[in-house]
Amino acid sequence: MRVIAGTAKGRPLRLDRSSSVRPTSDRLKEAMFSTLGPSVRDSRVLDLFAGSGALGIEALSRGAAHATFVDSDRAAVAMIRANLEATGFLDRAEVLNQTAERFVAGKPAGRFDLVLMDPPYTLGIPASLLRNLLESGRLPADARVVVEVSSRLPTIEVPPGYRLHQERRYGDSTLIYLTIEQGG
Repeated sequence: MRVIAGTAKGRPLRLDRSSSVRPTSDRLKEAMFSTLGPSVRDSRVLDLFAGSGALGIEALSRGAAHATFVDSDRAAVAMIRANLEATGFLDRAEVLNQTAERFVAGKPAGRFDLVLMDPPYTLGIPASLLRNLLESGRLPADARVVVEVSSRLPTIEVPPGYRLHQERRYGDSTLIYLTIEQGG
């Protein structure tokens, strides 16, 4: 596992094989960030279910201004911090050891232009979490949300307030690209 592009291109990322983290493949990261394109630059990123931190770190490498990493597993949080230190992005990041639900329910700590979610595949698309995120006031009207889900799941139902922008399948994984509905 490595950083695909940007200022930290080629840097290896640590992955603790004993943890429950299921890393996003390099192929999938490349596809995701190719689709997002230059809009990642200068954005404020929220990496929910962060695992190793690979998605948020890829965004930082591609010029994101700041990334907030949220994961409930202590080993994952330690791994994220180690990966941020190894890539030199610790000063542009915040790492929180809490559930995604608790983070979203908490006091807004800023707004996010890009939300990256890689929940456990058994969870599917976390519709209630997405609704709460929208209601929290943390997403500006032009925010983008990308959710990685299992391709084995049935077609998703997009939560109110979001619009399905794209859905792309890559082997066992599907990337769901959501935007905020105008007036949502």
